[in-house]
Amino acid sequence: MRRKITSVATTLLIVVFAMATIISLARSFRRPLCYSSSTTSKHLKSRICPLSSPSSFLCLPTSPRTTLLRQSRSPSPPTAVDPRRASFSSATLPSSMSTVSDDNPLLKNFEFPPFDSIDASHVRPGMRALLKKLDSDLKELEKTVEPSWPKLVEPLEKMMDRLTVVWGAVNHLKAVKDTPELRSAIEEIQPEKVEFDLKLGQSKPIYNAFKAIRESPDWDGLSDARKRIVESSIKEAVLGGVSLEDSKREEFNKIEQELTKLSRKFEENVLDATKKFEKLITDKKEIEGLPATALGLAAQTASSKGHEKATAENGPWMITLDAPSFMSVMQHAKNRALREEIYRAYVTRASSGELDNTQVIEQILKLRLEKAKLLGYNNYAEVSMATKMATVSKAEELLEKLRSASWSAAVQDMEDLRQFSKSQGAPEANELTHWDTTFWSERLRESKYEINEEELRPYFSLPKVMDGLFSLVKMLFGIAVEPADGLAPVWNADVRFYRIKDSSGKPISYFYFDPYSRPAEKRGGAWMDEVVARSRILSDDKTSVRLPIAHMVCNQMPPVGDKPSLMTFHEVETVFHEFGHALQHMLTRQDEGLVAGIRGIEWDAVELPSQFMENWCYHRDTLMGIAKHYETGEGLPEEIYQKLLAARTFRAGSLSLRQLKFATVDLELHSKYIPGGSESIYDVDRRVSEKTQVIPPLPEDRFLCSFSHIFAGGYAAGYYSYKWAEVLSADAFSAFEDAGLHDDKAVRETGHRFRETILALGGGKDPLTVFVEFRGREPSPEPLLRHNGLLQTAA
Repeated sequence: MRRKITSVATTLLIVVFAMATIISLARSFRRPLCYSSSTTSKHLKSRICPLSSPSSFLCLPTSPRTTLLRQSRSPSPPTAVDPRRASFSSATLPSSMSTVSDDNPLLKNFEFPPFDSIDASHVRPGMRALLKKLDSDLKELEKTVEPSWPKLVEPLEKMMDRLTVVWGAVNHLKAVKDTPELRSAIEEIQPEKVEFDLKLGQSKPIYNAFKAIRESPDWDGLSDARKRIVESSIKEAVLGGVSLEDSKREEFNKIEQELTKLSRKFEENVLDATKKFEKLITDKKEIEGLPATALGLAAQTASSKGHEKATAENGPWMITLDAPSFMSVMQHAKNRALREEIYRAYVTRASSGELDNTQVIEQILKLRLEKAKLLGYNNYAEVSMATKMATVSKAEELLEKLRSASWSAAVQDMEDLRQFSKSQGAPEANELTHWDTTFWSERLRESKYEINEEELRPYFSLPKVMDGLFSLVKMLFGIAVEPADGLAPVWNADVRFYRIKDSSGKPISYFYFDPYSRPAEKRGGAWMDEVVARSRILSDDKTSVRLPIAHMVCNQMPPVGDKPSLMTFHEVETVFHEFGHALQHMLTRQDEGLVAGIRGIEWDAVELPSQFMENWCYHRDTLMGIAKHYETGEGLPEEIYQKLLAARTFRAGSLSLRQLKFATVDLELHSKYIPGGSESIYDVDRRVSEKTQVIPPLPEDRFLCSFSHIFAGGYAAGYYSYKWAEVLSADAFSAFEDAGLHDDKAVRETGHRFRETILALGGGKDPLTVFVEFRGREPSPEPLLRHNGLLQTAA
């Protein structure tokens, strides 16, 4: 049965979004990206940052990671042990695989994935050996399955975990250390992997056993988490084609295989198109205005491309479409012609030649529609919403209310830019266009709030930011984060490894952190994903649990010369955001492996902890503890902090429309667009833009060709969900405001309650129920409106 948010809460959410109007969707410095739950194909995907800031050109996804069932949770707090007592083991592999596993790191017994030794040559033999073993296990399970936890769920979890850990490691390396050889190996093996996924997802003996559990007299005695596992497994099986007739199921499976291939192709084209663009500059006048950090990065990039003598002062400098380089040009380059060139290159990525994604998109949309029809839905948006809190009509209602409320403010924003640029003597003042708005917005913000983001970088060095973040979570949640470098193999020398301990000093989780941009091999954006999930069944002694392990990946500016990585305020928010997701994975108390950590939470609620953590970037004590000049140790001046607070809602109308455009295009393409019909995908984009962009897109704009959120990242008919969750996160943070942010004892008590509900229960219960357990009531619109400047701030 489909779980829906109560009618009261649904009404509340819609009212909140409608009332929030011009400011509720944006901030001037803004957010990153993250984790997600599984889809009908039973994929666990890394969530992607919302495209909600001036920096939002840069958000890209990771590729899907497969687990095999939709996940939920169950509260139970057994004693935690080191994951090395419950490592992935090749002991269960058949003897015929021994020669493979002897020299294949994917199949060896390991404590942590051997990221330093896995290469493309291991993928084909390792995955084929593993899939052969799992296929044998599945056949045996289908023969012996009974409608009981030990005879159904436990063996299922063991099968799924082996595949999740190994395939997850392979795909993670593709995201952070891409090579043509690894791509080729994954491309060859993926159809076999998807074939097994489909075989498992469409297993009628397993499906019938889950139904029997739901219909048994013991049903009422099951925990909430176990009920969620059963119900969502049944739903996912239906959405995965288990009920289709043989011919239709065969057609469904072909569609799934092709969609997997197309999504991978889409993402690879975006990555390759981004890497392909390089602009070498030798005349410093051409890049006047770029700050020292950007010049240093451009020289460092040039040096890595063969210009060994490049320096920040004398060049040459290389501009790329990688996020730090691209945004530096758009925000700071006085050379309008350069801004135009870089902008045009960015919005036409992956839209021509061998890397053209146009036909890839057409085919994806065609196949998604066919899939929906096979499952008995009118369109793919309905399929997407089947596992979310919202419905298509509610999402559309929300978007239109916000659009109509935001338009006038966005028009005024543009007029403010025109007047300001005119006052500065800009010849383009009366014809501002896409490559001007980010540049002049930055100048206006500097003028209005006297904040220069580049001048703030020295106050936000990565080591100090991480120290402050770890101090914060120690206060809030009673945990200690400590370096554990050397304990686990890493994929790059810049990757850090950390251990988290509880108040008694016992390890409870681990995580990797990969902070820096590496455009030659690493996808853009930022994300969090699981490496290993918490599990009782997969612990060695069965009385404790295997500890969860996560990874966090960002793409900020690397250290230049002897300087540490100096961060923008937006990048600080990004790290806090991703760590919020990581905390929900690592601090869970659920020990049912299929529902532990970040698994099983409805898509449009899962952003709660990540958005919640962002709020602490504006908390005075937290920010002042982080913001120390990397050379002098001087703290951030109080007046700058106050200006950061004031600038929090700068140009909110424009940023609101930007978000609404993406969300509306997403829903239009997945609910109304007819592939091969009278409208092209670009016609849809332009039609939506008429109502959501004050400046019409360029005729050659091909933004859709790099919209990885919906074509490669799991956000199809789900982009609206960032905003759906924001009311929950704002209200959650308001609990700390109500308790008193300057009252350490009250903050700790509230933090403990947040940990024991939002972070511990996760998907083991309906998200509204979890929220009520934390907050003591259903969500209120007041905190969201207040945080976005629509209500007078409480004294």
